[in-house]
Order: sequence, then C-alpha cells, then structure tokens
Amino acid sequence: MGPCDVVPASADASFRRYFRVLRATGPSLVVMDAPPDKEDVAPFLRITALLAGCGVHVPQVHEADKARGLLLLEDLGSTQLLTLLERGADPVPLYADALDALAQIQLRGLEVTSQLEPYDASVLRREMRLMPDWFCERHLGLVLSDEEIALLAATEDFLIAEALAQPQVFVHRDYHSRNLMVLPERSPGVIDYQDALRGPAAYDTVSILKDCYVAWPRERVEAWVQAFRERLVAQGGAALAGKDLAQYLRWFDLIGLQRHIKVLGIFARLNWRDGKSGYLDDLPLVLEYVRETASRYPELASFSRFVETRLVPALPAANARARA
Repeated sequence: MGPCDVVPASADASFRRYFRVLRATGPSLVVMDAPPDKEDVAPFLRITALLAGCGVHVPQVHEADKARGLLLLEDLGSTQLLTLLERGADPVPLYADALDALAQIQLRGLEVTSQLEPYDASVLRREMRLMPDWFCERHLGLVLSDEEIALLAATEDFLIAEALAQPQVFVHRDYHSRNLMVLPERSPGVIDYQDALRGPAAYDTVSILKDCYVAWPRERVEAWVQAFRERLVAQGGAALAGKDLAQYLRWFDLIGLQRHIKVLGIFARLNWRDGKSGYLDDLPLVLEYVRETASRYPELASFSRFVETRLVPALPAANARARA
C-alpha cells in the first residue's frame, strides 16, 4: 500500500470502530475493526455481496481478515445525509436518491431475500421487550403494574400480527440519515447493513422517513411515501405497495411504531449500559413518534393513554437525572 497515515474515522452504536487510511497516492480507505469476541464480520461480508448485486453503492471490500475482525474497505467519505440536512441542504434531491436506492434494494433484492433470516415474531417481540426493561424501568424509573405489563404484551401481539401481514422484502433495518453517505457519484453510499433480515415491506421506508435523528411534517412524509409507493408500482413492485395508499400508510405507521418502541429501549440501553449518553438527546423525538402513531389508530387507544400518562410526563426528569 505504501506510506500512509491512519486516523480515527468513527464509531457506531456497536463495538465496531473505524479508521481512515490516508495514502500518499490513491484514494483513502477505511479499516473496520470488529473485535471477534463481540462482533462477527461474516454477516457484513455476506450482506455486502447481496446489496452490491442489487446495484446499491456499498463499500467495496479490498481485504478481509475474518479471524481478527479486520476489513479494508472503500472509503465512502464522511458526509452523512444527516449532516447536509442539518446544514440546511435541499432535502428533495437527497431523499429522492435515498428512496431510489431503497426501491432498488426492495425490487432487485426480491431474488435474494430467501438468503436472509426472517424478521419473525420472536425477533419483533424481543426488540419491543427492550422498552419496558430499559426505557420504562431503568430510564424512567417506573414500576409497571400487572395491568400495564399485560397492555404492553397485547400491544406487542397487535404490532407483530400487523408486521407479519405485510409483504416480505430485503430489510436493511437501519436505513436512516446516519447510514446514508452523500457522494458525488452513485449517491447514496449505504452502510451499517450487516443485520439485514427478510421482513415487512414498509420497515425501511419508515426508518428513513420517520428518522430517529430528523423529523419532517406529516404532510411531507406522506407525500414522500406516496411517491415511493408509486415508484414501486411503476417498476413492477405493485405486490409490495399495498392495495392503495391508505393500506401502505397503515403498514408504514404500525411497523414504525414497532421500530420506535424498540429504539426507546435501545437508546436507553446505550446510555445506561454502554455509556453513550448522546442518545438521550434523541429520545424525545422517538417518543413523539410513538405518541403520534398510537393516537392515530383506535386499536391502540389504551396504549396511547399509557404513553400519554406514564411515559411522556416522565421523560424530561429522567433525561435530567441521567445527564447528572
């Protein structure tokens, strides 16, 4: 490779670390360091190959040392979609590129979805169980009654049934503004996909359009959802788009609620277990997504009351305690 400098690039919510290799000649590269006792690079390599086969811009793997958990990757730069949005960039072309890439994943990925593990009831439930343990009890300091525990279990049952009723597609699972890199060519570059599963059609759509790090008015979100659905239909994916926009929006909202319930637990756990307090700043938006969606559907009226009376009032003080 010749003379080079190695500098820290980034870390993420896992145990992985990234370093940028600055070479005297040629483009920079990135080293992924995934401790083998904590992270297995094999899923990353397998999903990279599947997504590349879909025509999506994922980092090219130049070298891989699986035993030591070291990968030498194409450098997709450091310009996250979120960075540009926070700087006031026009979101229209940025989201058009992101949704185009997502359509490619879903449409061209149909042929390889059988190679992915299912996003089944056990996974969906295990994710949602993080909320009562880490968000309600550990973060908010709540003692849940037997009735509240039963309510949460019934809500999980409802959301699982709704999720499993959706068409199944290639699901990235974290398709959001921190995992999409804006590039001069073949933008966006897609990262952090190693946990991909075969799951609900609207999951990644809600990940990007009801992003845990940036919020948009409902009217704009629905317009983007409609445009994405029309894109699927136009490209031969009518089976993934629901019978009409109303059905797709229901899929979108309810799998979004499953995701955001999970994320409340994950962000609280990242703070208390892993010492990553920055995620406390993102809890209010995620809880607002839960609140808004629960209030929208009559089937969730009891859960909505629980959110309004028990979770929403407790969060400001809980965040203050955690920061102190």
